[in-house]
Amino acid sequence: MKHLLSIADLSAEEIRAVLDTAVSMHEVQRRDVKKLPTLRGRTIINFFFEDSTRTRSSFEIAGKWMSADTINLTGKGTAISKGESLRDTVLTINAMGVDMIIVRHPASGAPRQIAEWVDCSVVNAGDGTHEHPSQALLDAYTLRAALGDLAGRHVAIVGDLTHSRVLRSNLLCLRALGAQITLVAPPTLMPSGIDSWSTADGFATSYDLDAVLPTVDAVMMLRVQRERMSGGYFPTAKEYAVTYGLTARRLALLPEHAVIAHPGPMNRGLEISAEAADAARSIVLDQVSAGVAVRMSILYHLLAGEGNDQ
Repeated sequence: MKHLLSIADLSAEEIRAVLDTAVSMHEVQRRDVKKLPTLRGRTIINFFFEDSTRTRSSFEIAGKWMSADTINLTGKGTAISKGESLRDTVLTINAMGVDMIIVRHPASGAPRQIAEWVDCSVVNAGDGTHEHPSQALLDAYTLRAALGDLAGRHVAIVGDLTHSRVLRSNLLCLRALGAQITLVAPPTLMPSGIDSWSTADGFATSYDLDAVLPTVDAVMMLRVQRERMSGGYFPTAKEYAVTYGLTARRLALLPEHAVIAHPGPMNRGLEISAEAADAARSIVLDQVSAGVAVRMSILYHLLAGEGNDQ
């Protein structure tokens, strides 16, 4: 592995290798002294054009705990704000001898384009409405820790599917691990052409959340991304919460063993109620904790793993 741009670039064996390594990294996270010498002398740039709390901070912590030098950049703090092109900016960064650029960008495909311009490793930390591969890996890690082997497990992914990059990466990742997926959303938030996707990729779709919940092993609620919406995708927030939110009433529909996931940040009272977010079966904070361990594993496999010749 040199880059992590899409889950589609990884085989099922490579996904499992990242998750297995993350188990060891999670043990480091629980130590009093959280430091490994693995990436000493390496330089990692976190280049974020969009706001982020979980992703940027967890990548930064992961790099520092592995002894890498990490530097945070934003679009506003670089020459891009003065009119320089993205290409010239990343070529300048690459010429400084960095080992990795972790990039979040509002344009779908930007990380892959950057990877063609530079010779360092590139990690996609979220691009437009395309993908968010490290989030999907940490989601799979957390679900596997809660449920065991994901082969045959039924996972419902619910909410704003049209604008979600997490959806696309999770579909690829969970299907590679053998999970059964049902996508649930109102018709206005189902991605265009979803019927042809489901036929090709082996997942189901539904508009009826109440009918799906009793059959699942896990339900993943996705944030309603109002900042990406250009029109009225649902009449009111209250109507969306009643129809597609994981309300206190709907908790009773879940099997006893089923868990609740959310990649964050959460809109409490919209796609998920406080009762669901804080329930004993909620693994939301486990996902946050796993984010550091999984991203440590990603850095290891890209910069220090077996066969890496950088």
